[in-house]
Amino acid sequence: MQKQIQEWLLSKQVDFYPEYLAEGLALLGILISCVVIFYFAYLVLRRIMYTICAKSSLLFMRGLSETRLFTYINYLILAIALQQLAVWWLSPSTLQKIIVVAAQVWFLLNLLLIAFALLNTLTHWTFERNFAGNFPVRGLVQTLKLLLSIGIGIGIVSLMIGQSPLILLSGLGAMTAVLMLVFKDPILGLVAGIQLSANNMLSIGDWLEMGKYNADGAVIDIGLTTVKVKNWDNTITTIPTYALISDSFKNWRSMSESGGRRIKRSVMIDTSTVHFISEEMVQRLTRSPLLSEYIIAKSHELERVNQEADMSLALNGRRLTNLGTFRAYLERYLKNHPKIHQGMTVMVRQLAPTDKGIPIEIYCFSNDVAWVNYEAIQADIFDHIFAVVSEFGLRIYQSPTGYDMRKGLSSRV
Repeated sequence: MQKQIQEWLLSKQVDFYPEYLAEGLALLGILISCVVIFYFAYLVLRRIMYTICAKSSLLFMRGLSETRLFTYINYLILAIALQQLAVWWLSPSTLQKIIVVAAQVWFLLNLLLIAFALLNTLTHWTFERNFAGNFPVRGLVQTLKLLLSIGIGIGIVSLMIGQSPLILLSGLGAMTAVLMLVFKDPILGLVAGIQLSANNMLSIGDWLEMGKYNADGAVIDIGLTTVKVKNWDNTITTIPTYALISDSFKNWRSMSESGGRRIKRSVMIDTSTVHFISEEMVQRLTRSPLLSEYIIAKSHELERVNQEADMSLALNGRRLTNLGTFRAYLERYLKNHPKIHQGMTVMVRQLAPTDKGIPIEIYCFSNDVAWVNYEAIQADIFDHIFAVVSEFGLRIYQSPTGYDMRKGLSSRV
């Protein structure tokens, strides 16, 4: 077209640098044509296609309308048009080559952005449909983005230097060691993500505890190179994805799914308060609905055992102790507690004595796994234990305080 314009100018006796004037008019024609094509594509894609997707009943289609996909497609069409117009309007020259290469580079960049927009929409769709909980979608998408970026980057460099991409790829073979070092974390993260998914080790929303990284909270993102954990104090801890394979961590998911959260806590009983219970105490404790059956059955058992024993000496027979009766009471109390999971272990056990007394451990599971409710249930149980322990003639061990010292000194005065 440039040659025809130049011949037309010469026919009109325009001899003032007709070749440059023809080139300028050709560039003007390219510019006007690009503007017309751009606005035509804008009206068709940006308006019509956007409206169709925005009003669609499909979640994926609506997701496309929330990205700049149609803008990138518009630019892609313009890049194709610019390349064809440059070939058609301009004569073979350095300027034509520059415009063609620039259009091809622009085409590749917009192609990459379109792929990114589609992948982002796909990621959003998988999360909305709850398909991404047990699968490292974000990590795989980031891997695809990285590979696409490398491929497009090689294509752009090959266009700018005028060489085949195969030459660049063959050169990359010699840089394998360097590439492995540069992309070490993405490669390790990709492998770790696949292992986490294949073994069902971690999902978004799981409660993760990893002391090495001070992580204790809910997993909010599993990426290619990092896993983000929102701790209970609302701070964010970032853990390398491969560290979840190379190091150990605790996942509380099974606890949440089981419907029971473990309560394992001890109270220390003062050893000096342990003794046999008197008949008066037996009569008093028998009035408790939780203990009456136990005391009656235990009394009959001990009576049979002690029939031939000389009970004038306590060592010769068996008798009820306040500590054993206390343990029996706690076990029945837990088995009748509405907030204790009765389908799991319920146990009150005595641990080895220490210099601080005899540990009586409560081992059971609450039927509410929510943290706040769990703590309330646990506190309610031990509030009751601290309140009733004196009914059995027992005392909770507590190290002497300044108040105890002052009280002891004042009693001597």
